[in-house]
Amino acid sequence: PVKLLGGGRTRVLSNGEVFEQAGINFSHVQGAQLPPAATASRPELAGRRFQAMGVSLVIHPHNPYIPTSHANVRFFVAEHDELAPVWWFGGGFDLTPYYLFEEDCIHWHRTAKTACEPFGADVYPRYKRWCDEYFYLKHRQETRGIGGLFFDDLNEWNFARCFAFMRSIGDAYLPAYLPIVQKRRAMPYGEREREFQLYRRGRYVEFNLVYDRGTLFGLQSGGRTDSILMSLPPRVAWGYRWQPEPGSQEAVLYDYLQPRDWLPTG
Repeated sequence: PVKLLGGGRTRVLSNGEVFEQAGINFSHVQGAQLPPAATASRPELAGRRFQAMGVSLVIHPHNPYIPTSHANVRFFVAEHDELAPVWWFGGGFDLTPYYLFEEDCIHWHRTAKTACEPFGADVYPRYKRWCDEYFYLKHRQETRGIGGLFFDDLNEWNFARCFAFMRSIGDAYLPAYLPIVQKRRAMPYGEREREFQLYRRGRYVEFNLVYDRGTLFGLQSGGRTDSILMSLPPRVAWGYRWQPEPGSQEAVLYDYLQPRDWLPTG
C-alpha cells in the first residue's frame, strides 16, 4: 500500500433501536503519490503527491422495510513541484431498498433533484445517470438499489461553486432519508422479510468488495481496515441460485433493479 500521513475518525452504532449498524467515517490523509484507484481515470496524475478528505456513512436498518442508505462527500488535491495543483470534488448518495415503495423512491429522487437545481438543469439528470452506471453489478446484471446521485472529478466550476454543490448534496441526505425511516420503522415484519433482507445484503457486499473505488482506495492507501469495511452489513446471507416466488413482494424488487426515471421530465 501507499504510505500515508494523517488519519481520521470512525463512529459506529451497533444494534440500535432502529439501525442494526450505522457508521460514519471522516478521513484526512496525504501521501507522496496517489494510489492506483485514484488515478484509474486520471493517469496523468500518477506519481503526484496528494491530500484527500472525505466523510462517508452507511446505514443498515433492522427493519427490512427501511432501505439501506449510503452517502459520501470528498475532496482531492494532487500537487506537483513544477505544475499547477489539480483539485476535484466527488460524492453523492444512493438508496438500497429491500421492499419497494414507489413513493419513497420518488421522495428520494425529488430531494436529490432539488439539491442540484441551483447549479443547473442538467446536473441532476447527469449525476443521476452516473449513479445508475456506477452502482451496477455487472456479474448480476442489476443495480445495487434505486440510485440517487454520484459525481466525481468535479472541477468544471470555480472552487466556491464546486464546494457549494458538494455541501448542498451533503445537506440533502437527511431530508431525503429520514422521512422514509420514520414512515417504515414501525411496519411489522417476520422471518421471511428478514431472510430476504439478509440475502439482498449479499449484493451490497459483492459491490463493495468487487467494484467500489472508495473501498479500493482505502485498502491501497493503508487505511484502517475495519473503518474501510464499516460499510459492510453486520449480518448477511447467500443462497445458491435463489429466486423469489413469482408475484411475491420480494419479486417486485427485481422489476426495479434497472435504471429508470423516477421523476417527470421537463
